[in-house]
This record gives sequence, C-alpha cells and structure tokens, in this order.
Amino acid sequence: MDNASILAVAGVAALVGLAGCGGTSADTGGTGGIPGDKGFVEYRPAGQQYAIEVPEGWTRTETADTATFTDKLNTITVTLGSSLAAPTTADGTAALAALAGATPGFAAGSVSTVPRRGGTALLVTYRADAPADPVTGKIVNDDVERYEFWHDRRLLIVTLAGPYGSDNLAPWRTVTDSVRWLD
Repeated sequence: MDNASILAVAGVAALVGLAGCGGTSADTGGTGGIPGDKGFVEYRPAGQQYAIEVPEGWTRTETADTATFTDKLNTITVTLGSSLAAPTTADGTAALAALAGATPGFAAGSVSTVPRRGGTALLVTYRADAPADPVTGKIVNDDVERYEFWHDRRLLIVTLAGPYGSDNLAPWRTVTDSVRWLD
C-alpha cells in the first residue's frame, strides 16, 4: 500500500473512530478532557512490530491493521501500514487538502514534524465534527492530532481526537511519546 493510500485509510479510520466521541463525561467536568490522574497501559498487538500506551479502561475495537480506543468524548485510532519512505510535510499538506472537502466541520490546522521518543513524527492537526450522538443527536466538534511515525518501511498513524478546546495536551503527549518499534 502506498503512502497516499495509507493516509486515506487512516483518515477514514480516524473519522470512523470519532463515532465513539459522542456522549457526556461526568468525570471530566463536562469539558471532554482526559482526567489528569488517568493510568496508561501498553497495547502491543499480536504479531505486530510496535507498542503504544493508551489510557487504562478505554473500549478497544480492532480490525485488520487498526485499533480504536474510545472513552466518552475521546478517541485514539492506531493504524499500521507500510510506506517506502517517511511521510513529508508535503504529504501532510496534501492530506489536509483531501480532508477539507470530505470532512464535516473541518478547519485546517498545521503540518509539522515533532520529536517523540519513538522517532520524529509528522504531525497533522485539524478540527472535524464527530458523528452525531445516536441518542441525543448532538454533534461535537473535535480537535484532531494525527501523528505519522515511520520506521523501516512501516508507517504507524496515531490519530487522537477530543472535543474542541479540551485540555488533552499531557495525555496525548503520554500516548505519542510511548510509541516504540519492536524489531
């Protein structure tokens, strides 16, 4: 699968993962932020070559190469694919352009590279509407951060989504700093 295909699949997976974002949160003060005292556990899918820490107790759903973790208004989607080369800022800019026309509530953010313990990652940020809550019909606009880690022809895309304006900086940093390649 080429880099553009992986980006498209990851974008769709992230939007599907956002479906778990509807609802309310009693333990986050209604802001949708992840509580600061939340514990993290390692997720290491069988037969895969990576590990990542995710918040303890979140619901996990899996498909062939994607795992989605949800709790109330927050979602983490992890997709493993392959790519001959590391993603570039030009790839991130193209991904934002592709999302613009196909994503309700879209607002472009930025594209940059960031250092993480698992290596330098391409970071693409934007805002997007989560699907309507099936019970209330309420739509939440989310902040989305998509990190693309590349190592030895493997591309790991970690997409984090939570309500616009929530204070998820520290927990999202914990998740993205925990990515490690298992060789």
